[in-house]
Amino acid sequence: MQRLILATRNANKVSELRAILKGAGLSVELVGAEEYPEVPDVPETGVTFAENALLKAHALARATGLPAIADDSGLCVDVLGGVPGIFSARWAGRHGDDKANLDLLLAQLADITDPHRGAHFACAAALALPDGTERVVEGRLPGTLRHAPAGTGGFGYDPILQPEGESRTCAQLTPEEKNAISHRGKAFRALVPVIRDLLGARGGTRTPTSEDTGT
Repeated sequence: MQRLILATRNANKVSELRAILKGAGLSVELVGAEEYPEVPDVPETGVTFAENALLKAHALARATGLPAIADDSGLCVDVLGGVPGIFSARWAGRHGDDKANLDLLLAQLADITDPHRGAHFACAAALALPDGTERVVEGRLPGTLRHAPAGTGGFGYDPILQPEGESRTCAQLTPEEKNAISHRGKAFRALVPVIRDLLGARGGTRTPTSEDTGT
């Protein structure tokens, strides 16, 4: 069975992709980066989600000799020209301070009216092989931004993004509801035919739809 490594130490993210691959009938073994603790984290120095995902995937593939998958994601606000974007996790200056990032963004949008509060979560997922072969797919979750946080689930900007067609924020959805429409879920599902094509993994054929890719 082909082993794949996902560039994360987040067990939930590994479980999410593992379930998608299993559901597609792919004969692969997915593990997280915790299986290779000697491999250091890769700085995200790219200027796009795709570049950052490729940086991490290639570094992991070279270090382990295995096909590697990596993703990068963030929130893109229309009226701000697409930022925070790749800086989403450190928008307020310190990486991973969700509350500070959220508070700063809400302050920046304080005088923006509802018709102009469009935004989307974006995710790029990359597959890199040890020989340098690479593929990138993307997923989006479009919506609008609330004026105040709502909900206790999720993380990051989930409490203020209300997906299209929803009356709740991402933080008010159940994990199952969120995974079904999330930008990362769409990107990961779009990777299925890529993995099948490049690795020859067994499984039924399936062409990615606009629901998968967010296009």
